[in-house]
Amino acid sequence: MTITTCSAPGKIYFFGEHAVVYGEKAIACAVDLRTRVSVQPSGGHVISSSMGTTGLDTVIHPYVTQCIREMEQYITGGVKVDITSDLAVGSGLGSSAAVTIATLHALSVQFDTGHTLDEIATIGHAIEGKVQGAASPTDTFVSTMGGMVTIPGRNKLSLPECPIVIGYTGSFSSTRELVANVRSLKEDYPVTIDPIIRTIGSLSGYGEVLIEDRDYIALGSLMNINHGLLDALGVGSLELSNLVWAARKAGAWGAKTTGAGGGGCMVAITDYPDEVADAISSTGGEAIITSPTYEGVKVE
Repeated sequence: MTITTCSAPGKIYFFGEHAVVYGEKAIACAVDLRTRVSVQPSGGHVISSSMGTTGLDTVIHPYVTQCIREMEQYITGGVKVDITSDLAVGSGLGSSAAVTIATLHALSVQFDTGHTLDEIATIGHAIEGKVQGAASPTDTFVSTMGGMVTIPGRNKLSLPECPIVIGYTGSFSSTRELVANVRSLKEDYPVTIDPIIRTIGSLSGYGEVLIEDRDYIALGSLMNINHGLLDALGVGSLELSNLVWAARKAGAWGAKTTGAGGGGCMVAITDYPDEVADAISSTGGEAIITSPTYEGVKVE
C-alpha cells in the first residue's frame, strides 16, 4: 500500500500584521519549521495527530477534515492521515495553513488529482476561511510557495542570510478576537489609529529595500518600531514584551511580535542566535533557532 508524505513550512511576519487587513503592505517569510502529513488509502477516514485520533470531525481536526471533504471526489473508500509538526497550534506561526497545505498536497499526489500549486494555495485559503470565518491568503500562499514575499503584491524578495530566533510564550489567543478588537479601536479613534496602521504598512516598504541591501541592523530597528506600533494597537502582552526585550538585550538587531499577538510568538533576527535563545528561555519562553527557507510544500 503506497503512503505519500508531504511537508509544508510555517511562517513569520517581518512587518505588517493587522495593517494587512486594511490593504497595507506586509512582508512574510517561510521558516524551516515544518508540518508533515502522511496519507494512505484506508477502509474509512482516520486522522491522527498529537491531539488524538478521530474520524472526520470539526473540533479536533477541523482543517484536515475540510481538506478530505474538498478532495472526497478523488478518494475511493477512505484515507488514513497521520500528522506530526514542529509548529505549536495557535502560536502565530501559520500552523493551520501548514497542515492544510501539506494535507491537500499529499492527497493530490496520493490520488493523482493533478492540482497545481496555485490551485492548492487557493483551495487552502478557502478552507481556512470556512474554518475560521475569515482568513488572509498570506499563510496558505507562503506555506505553498516558500520564500519571502510581500503581501498583497506577492513579490518574491531575497531571503535574509541571518539566523531567526522565535520565542513562544506558551499561550495563544484568538486571531478573530484580536482583529475585531483592532477594528473597534479603529472605529472609535480613527484619527489616532488610521495613521498607526498606515505607518505599519510603510515599514514594509522600507523593509523591502533593506532586505535587498542586506542591511540587517537597520531592518532590526524597523522591526522594533513595528513591535511598538502593535503594542499601540492593543495586541501586545506582558509575556511577549518580556521575551522581546530579553532578545534585544542579548544582542538581537530587532525583535517583535509575529502574528496576531496577545500571546503566541515573537521573532528576532541576530548574529548571536544561541545567546538570544538562552535569554528567551531564561525569561520563560520556549526558544527555537531556525532560518528562512525557499522551500514551500514538498513531497518528503
